[in-house]
Order: sequence, then structure tokens, then C-alpha cells
Amino acid sequence: MSWKPMTVQPMMKTGDNNDADPTGSSFAATAQGTFDGVDLQQLAQHIATPFHAYSATAIRQRINELQTALAGVDAMICFAVKANSNLAILQLMASAGVGADIVSVGELRRSLHAGMPPERIVFSGVGKSADEIAGALNVGIARFNVESLDELHTLQQVAKAQQMTARVAVRINPDVDAQTHAKISTGKSENKFGVSIDEARRWFAERRQLTHVQLDGLHVHIGSQILSLDPFRLALQRVAAFWRELERAGHPINSIDVGGGLGVCYRAGEDHPVAAVDYVATIREALAGYQGRILLEPGRYLIAEAGVLLTRVIRIKQGAERQFLVLDAAMNDLQRPSLYDAWHDIVPVSDASRPMTRYDIVGPVCETGDTFAREREMPECVAGDLLLIKATGAYGASMASTYNSRPLAAEVLLNQGRYAVVRRRQHFEEMIAGEQPARHWETL
Repeated sequence: MSWKPMTVQPMMKTGDNNDADPTGSSFAATAQGTFDGVDLQQLAQHIATPFHAYSATAIRQRINELQTALAGVDAMICFAVKANSNLAILQLMASAGVGADIVSVGELRRSLHAGMPPERIVFSGVGKSADEIAGALNVGIARFNVESLDELHTLQQVAKAQQMTARVAVRINPDVDAQTHAKISTGKSENKFGVSIDEARRWFAERRQLTHVQLDGLHVHIGSQILSLDPFRLALQRVAAFWRELERAGHPINSIDVGGGLGVCYRAGEDHPVAAVDYVATIREALAGYQGRILLEPGRYLIAEAGVLLTRVIRIKQGAERQFLVLDAAMNDLQRPSLYDAWHDIVPVSDASRPMTRYDIVGPVCETGDTFAREREMPECVAGDLLLIKATGAYGASMASTYNSRPLAAEVLLNQGRYAVVRRRQHFEEMIAGEQPARHWETL
């Protein structure tokens, strides 16, 4: 990775401090235009918008907060790769001793390529294929989080064929409402994830029949963007009660994976995330007396607020009822507002004082859903203005697409006044590389 220096500007805050990082980090992107010591206006002169920028310092700070809170606990942090799968981000995680929580063989290969040891990788997800299971077994990952009886039997068959033993945790569905958006809630009985405690109890009762599966772990994950300790506390209480029951019945539990889900601040002044120290205190309380290893799967918490999406105003369109601020970024670059009606703070990268007005902030994609915000109050903008969409480090670039044949945006890592392009903007030729005319017809 080749770092390039940028002019370092002093970190400035707005008068009411609305742009301050709620965690107390001094590396929040501000309306005055610096992020991790890099001047964003200058950066946008070197790299065409839209592009994603990540603060390495902010990521390290979040990792350190969680590791510090876990002091004295036999714990392993496994970054949820789905949140941001850029190799440079994964390398940064690996260098800090963080492992990976994966949900596909592609994420497995990325994690290994980034230098994450297989013994620090756990494989989650409801749809693991036999081939994916075989590949993960071959490299020696730490364990599989199993979500159905069919998957358990598939693991037994694949492991037996390879004369290996698969280490397994059963994912419990504790039927707990995570108090988050319905599309990112995963711990209710109606969701596709995990199995009931009753079903898991039957698995353990029959575990000795599994000659090539070592069933000795529990796993729970109830959802994402959780801003209260109550759902965590309730889910962990249910898992803890089940762990104690299993141990009394003679079933050793060598690991408990408490999942992820810690929320972040998307809307300044309204979102109040749980502090890492309070979250860990809840885990310690619920699992008091547990002697095995505790696994955690943070994704959004480690990366969301460390990332921003830089975009320019194409034009202002005055509609019959609304005024539209049209950006060069679109829903293919950041899908969360379209998928979840998610709020992201959006600010101009300028310290100029301008009157406030209201816009519907939209992109150029041919969908009404290509809308970042409706009736959003912000300083007046003109064509060419640079804007910053905050907290896009998680589920931004990793969920991007080439819809409307728009190339994938560049990704840039910032570190104390320097920057490195960690994914260049996609070329058109790369976008169509797998396509070809129908020259060779075949029959079946």
C-alpha cells in the first residue's frame, strides 16, 4: 500500500458540536473539511467523486475501545466481513489481532488473503453449501455457526468424507426483539436465522452420534444497529440459562459466540449508541462463571463511523412541489437509504456560511428509490459543491452494485494526513469483462 501525503489542516468543529463523533473520537469528519488529518477538498481534486474514504485511526480507536473493555476475558473479536470486505480494511483488522466472521467462501478467501489466520475465522450463515463447508474445513477455520439440522448433517457428511472433525456452535434463536429495523432483525422466531432452544437441546442429546462433528458451542445474534442494552441482556440471559442446563447434563460448552449488533450514530443528536464498556459489562454479568472462550462479531460498530462517502452536486432541480439536490453518488454506491429508509447525516464540505434551505437529496439512477434524504434542511448548495455523507463505512461499498452500468466507486484509506487508494474506481472494461456476444450456441 503506497501512502501519499496531503496537507494537514487543524480539526475544526461547528459551534453547536453537532458534527462531533458521539464516541468522543477526535477523528470525526466535520463540515469544515478534514478527516483523519486529510483535507477533503484537496483529496477530491485528486480522486473523482463519488468515492468512499475511511479513517484508519478511527478504526483502530474503535478496536482498542472494545479490546480494552474485554481486558481479563478470554475473548476473540471476529470482524463481520460483510460490513466492509475491502482487503486493506481486513489487513488493518488482522494487524490489530482481529479475526473474521464470514458468511461465504468469497469472504473466507478475502480474509485469508488479508492475512487473517484460519483459527481466527468463524463461518456463519443459513446457506452454506457442501463445497463451501469442504473448503472451510480444509483450511482449518475455528468453527462453524450452524443454523439448521440439515446443515448439521451436511457438516457430518462432508467432514466424514474428508476424515476431519468440524468444530460447531449451534445458533440459538432466542425470540428477542432487537428493537431495530425489521430487515436487520435476526433473533425473532419468525426470522430465518438459528434454531429454537428446544431444537438445540435435541441436537446436544444426540451429539455423540455425530462422529465427525464436535458440537460444543453456542451462538446468538439478534440483529444490527441496536441502541439499547435491553435486547442484548435478554438474549444473553436466555443463552446463559441454556449453557448452564447443558453443562449440568454433561455437555461441555467451550465457546459462546455473543454475536454483534452494536449500533452507531447515524443521526447526530438522536442516535445514542451503547458504549463498549457497558456492552461488555452486560456480557460479563450474563455469563458470570463461564470458563470457556467468548466470541464477538462486531461489524458496523468498528467501521461505520470511520467511513464517509464524498460526492458532488450535479445540479439543483426545482420541482413543482420540492427542490431536488442531485448528486453524482447514487443508490448503487450507498443502498441503505433505499433499502431501509436509513438516515445518514449529509453536510457540505465547506466552512462558508450560507442560508438554510430544504432539499430532497437524490442521485442520478433511474429509480424514485434513489433518494438519500427527503425534506432535509441544510445550507444552500450550488452545482459543483462537495458534500459528505457520514457513517458509510459499513454496508456502503460492500453492498454496492453497477446498476445503470455505473462503475464501482473508489475507496481510499486515510491515516494521519496521508491517503492510499485501496480500490480504484472501476473501469468500464472491468465492468463488462465477464460478458460476451452469443457466438457459441449449445444444445442439451
